[in-house]
Amino acid sequence: MTITPKTYQKIIDNIRDGIYFVDRNRIITFWSKAAERISGFTTEEVIGKACAANLLTHVDSEGTSLCKSGCPLDATMRDGKIREAEVFMHHKDGHRLPVLVRTDTLTDENDTIIGGIEVFTDLSRLEATEEQVKELQRLALLDKLTHLANRHYINKEILNRFAELKRFDIPFGLLFMDVDNFKHFNDTYSHAAGDTMLKLIAKTLTSNGRPYDFFGRWGGEEFIGIIHNTNANDLETQANRICSLVRSSYTIVNQKRMSTTISIGATLAQQNDSIKTLIGRADKAMYQSKAEGRDRVTLI
Repeated sequence: MTITPKTYQKIIDNIRDGIYFVDRNRIITFWSKAAERISGFTTEEVIGKACAANLLTHVDSEGTSLCKSGCPLDATMRDGKIREAEVFMHHKDGHRLPVLVRTDTLTDENDTIIGGIEVFTDLSRLEATEEQVKELQRLALLDKLTHLANRHYINKEILNRFAELKRFDIPFGLLFMDVDNFKHFNDTYSHAAGDTMLKLIAKTLTSNGRPYDFFGRWGGEEFIGIIHNTNANDLETQANRICSLVRSSYTIVNQKRMSTTISIGATLAQQNDSIKTLIGRADKAMYQSKAEGRDRVTLI
């Protein structure tokens, strides 16, 4: 029995993981249906282009670009060894998406390496987030622009976390995040571009948070993260990770690459805190980050 190329194509298109092929120059030669769904990029947009050309542009958890050095697919094509790594892919909408990539070689009939194949699995919480969005819409607790929880729901969530802290001694931390130079960004690129950037940041937060963490829009260009069951070191690590992922996220408008940064204030909740004192302390730490140069985290 001979399996036809059409059958192979059908099998690949029914796999939930994204799959793409590249040649030795890392030019994309094949792009699966799941790759379209996960990344947002269509086959027509990627075939014949390098993945580093404002497409996938993988980064690590510190925001370091892997396209010039550290690319698992490039390393596999050089030494023939299969690799697996967790990286952050650039989604067409602009935000960073956590994916597990597995790389292998493509060879000809003489076993000469002629390219590479990458299979990537979406590690984000997008499906769960979509269900949460529907529920929040029903309860009128959703920010309409970013689809994050609004201020009213943030306050309710903080009260719930306080109840856990006092009754079960389950710690939590709060991140107060503010977009850097946002007025200048709006004045330079337009308010519509500013709205796009706010939605990009929101998707970065929800795609990369843990299932039991919580993110909302406090107002304007301010966001809040409620980090469950954490300590000072882990809270600071997660805040720095968010900072780097936002920094490395971007969107293309009129062939121009637009990006921004955020400043973060981080603090752990105390038994005698109120919503006002907790947010006030995190807000103060955020302004310290602004004063020290922006695009950084201050923990107090």
